Amino acid sequence: MGLVQSLKNMSVEEKILAMELLWDDLCRDGDILPSPQWHRGVLEEREGLLERGEDAYMDWEEAKKSIREELS
Repeated sequence: MGLVQSLKNMSVEEKILAMELLWDDLCRDGDILPSPQWHRGVLEEREGLLERGEDAYMDWEEAKKSIREELS
């Protein structure tokens, strides 16, 4: 069975877990892939929002829980 077919057979929860595993693996080798130039602008904008109190950090576990609740 191919990867695409496997994805079609996965539940949403299984797909989220697969994404988490992929991101964890990519993060281990993060220096291999340079960040695109547009990303700097996005990060600077978000830092500005945080500094002005217009946004706040969310714990990763809390974010995943929120996403799961929205999907169920």
